Amino acid sequence: MRIRFILMVNKQGQTRLAQYYGKNLTIQEKAATEGEIIRKCLARTENQCSFIEYRDFKCVYRRYASLFFIVGVDGQTNELGILEFIHNLVETLDKYFENVCELDIMFNLEKAHFILDEMICNGHIIETNKANILRPTKLMDKYQAKK
Repeated sequence: MRIRFILMVNKQGQTRLAQYYGKNLTIQEKAATEGEIIRKCLARTENQCSFIEYRDFKCVYRRYASLFFIVGVDGQTNELGILEFIHNLVETLDKYFENVCELDIMFNLEKAHFILDEMICNGHIIETNKANILRPTKLMDKYQAKK
């Protein structure tokens, strides 16, 4: 199971967080890929499934309030496992930000990336326990508060 990218996008199609793993894509390639995938995901109705085949990988997405969480994975990956990962990510962000919203991601982008980095390393899910994920982030917050 290999994750290629994670996107957090609002309903208007604006990317709020983007993290890529593996292939080194140029900025133009990333922008073009994001644009196509975001348009496809936003155009789908709630009655359609949350999986899209795109080029040589799959996109698994889920909407929470005003944010879409889109994960690009290799073709052999279990889509339901990725949906569970997305839910775990949202719950972890929710626990840290106390009811996460789009503004939390925008104004605390480095913390959102830090939490994501605690969960994923080089495109592989390495941690799903919320307490273990948030422990370093909370320690960092305590250290910054002392300064």
